[in-house]
Amino acid sequence: MEVHLRPETESRLQELAAKTGRAPDDLVEDAMAGYLQELAHVRETLGSRYDDLKSGRAQPVDGEDALASLRRKSADRRANRS
Repeated sequence: MEVHLRPETESRLQELAAKTGRAPDDLVEDAMAGYLQELAHVRETLGSRYDDLKSGRAQPVDGEDALASLRRKSADRRANRS
């Protein structure tokens, strides 16, 4: 498989390879393996949360309400420190 990188990305890869003494191909392989593992985990988490919402095991939270609650808590903590 061939991977085409932008020149600035390839330059950074070559620089890292020189600093670490590892082959650029090994660095790309490690990066891709980590990325794919993380992506699979995120998809699994999102699927699980969707199933929880669909089944009623979890209730959706309004984003504006959640943000307002966080702001109140933050303001309360700042006030209590004073």
